[in-house]
Amino acid sequence: MSDAAAPFAASSAVPGLRRNMVTICAMTATIMQALDTTIANVALPYMQGSLSASQEQVNWVLTSYIVAAAIMTAPVGWIANRFGRKRVFVICASGFTAASVLCGLSQDITQIVIARLLQGVFGAALVPLSQAAMLDNYPLHERAKAMAIWGMGVMMGPIMGPWLGAWLTETYSWHWVFFVNLPFGAITVAGLMVFMDETRLDRELRFDWFGFAALAVGIGALQLALDRGEQLGWLESPEIVAELIVAAVGFYYFFAHSLTTERPFVQFAIFKDRNFVTGCLFMVVVGIVLFSTMALGSLLFQNAYGYPILDAGLLLATRGSGTFVAMMLVGRLMRHFEARTLIICGLGLIAVTLYDMTLWTADIPVRTIVINSIIQGFGLGLVFVPLTTAAFLTLPEQLRTDGTAMLTLARNVASSIGISVMVAELTQNARHAHAVLVEHVTPFNDALKMPDVAGIINLNTNAGRALMDMIVSAQAQIIAFSQDFELVALITVCAIPLALMLGSTRASLRHPTPAAPME
Repeated sequence: MSDAAAPFAASSAVPGLRRNMVTICAMTATIMQALDTTIANVALPYMQGSLSASQEQVNWVLTSYIVAAAIMTAPVGWIANRFGRKRVFVICASGFTAASVLCGLSQDITQIVIARLLQGVFGAALVPLSQAAMLDNYPLHERAKAMAIWGMGVMMGPIMGPWLGAWLTETYSWHWVFFVNLPFGAITVAGLMVFMDETRLDRELRFDWFGFAALAVGIGALQLALDRGEQLGWLESPEIVAELIVAAVGFYYFFAHSLTTERPFVQFAIFKDRNFVTGCLFMVVVGIVLFSTMALGSLLFQNAYGYPILDAGLLLATRGSGTFVAMMLVGRLMRHFEARTLIICGLGLIAVTLYDMTLWTADIPVRTIVINSIIQGFGLGLVFVPLTTAAFLTLPEQLRTDGTAMLTLARNVASSIGISVMVAELTQNARHAHAVLVEHVTPFNDALKMPDVAGIINLNTNAGRALMDMIVSAQAQIIAFSQDFELVALITVCAIPLALMLGSTRASLRHPTPAAPME
């Protein structure tokens, strides 16, 4: 860190109005971006009718945002270092808010897709920049508290998104799913302009256009394949095969170029830090577990259990309450326990609750669902905060923005992969379970000969066969969900040994050090 930048870092780490306001702005920016990853999902059917769009066209409302955000997350570190973090943060928050308004004002599918692309472009920087701002504004011994505050927005945004989106759509209209960002955006922009200090600008930086283009092609093609694979039949579709080939070529040229050029687009020095690399690996697991279980839970409650959308959203939101409690406590716990210990405990709780979910049926009591969700959310909180704290504990300050961008990119890509794989597994397992169950639906099945059953289900009539098919399909779906939760639980258990790769954190976070204000 240069001498010119040192005074800003020192002043920003001092508790007071300035630090509190920057914290609020970082939180509002994080909540806006995190909400928009899921809040529009439930409004898609309403948009489809209002905009006279086909199912494939309206899906681009989600795809355009995901692809644009994924591509633009990678260069956030370079852009912030070259033009200044405050300037980039203000521009991105303003652009995201304006794009949200344009989404709400859209009158046809073309307009909303373009507006969502802009939203993804500007929104990509909000999470990594807010995390970097929080790391800069808190000294080392308060870093766990800072990551707990910031993590509430990251973790609870996707959980609250479906319920808030459903409520806004049913109470007002789908337009308000996007208009809700306007007050948060105005607060963020105003607060950043007044209270945030600018970082040092490195005007000597040159942009690696080839590296960026190769990475953008790789990420964009991969995201398209993941997002559209389930609709098109994965490798049975020429489009998906072509997108995967393009992604592989893009990543090959990116790594080949980056490892041979003098000034690569991504600063690979961040991957020399063991804690950061371990943090990236764990963030992949968090992305898979958090987003795949959220997607599966929404389908389970609405399709398999028959809950209305608002009730399903509330059940999903109970997981957020457990996360909130964990994040309130984990900052203090990290002063007495190693980060790796808390992560192992959190992963253990998640695995146990996921195993419990493999035993659920359509008759599961709401009380059991709520208790399980709260415990699972508590486990996620125990993992996320120690993870984000430990990942940046030993990373040099000049690499911090690049690190936050890479960590965000890892979580986003992992969440896309997790959702795509789990939904594909759900479909395949449901088909297989249906085929197996149907084999036992024969005139020789003693259960079907029982008077009580035969009086309701008569396989000699069309109505009886239709009713039996509906029952078998429902049971096959329950079995498929159980197998998916079992797979996620296995991934969680396999990730536990990775925690041993993290270095010690307790001594660094227990007491302030003379160098802490300069962090």
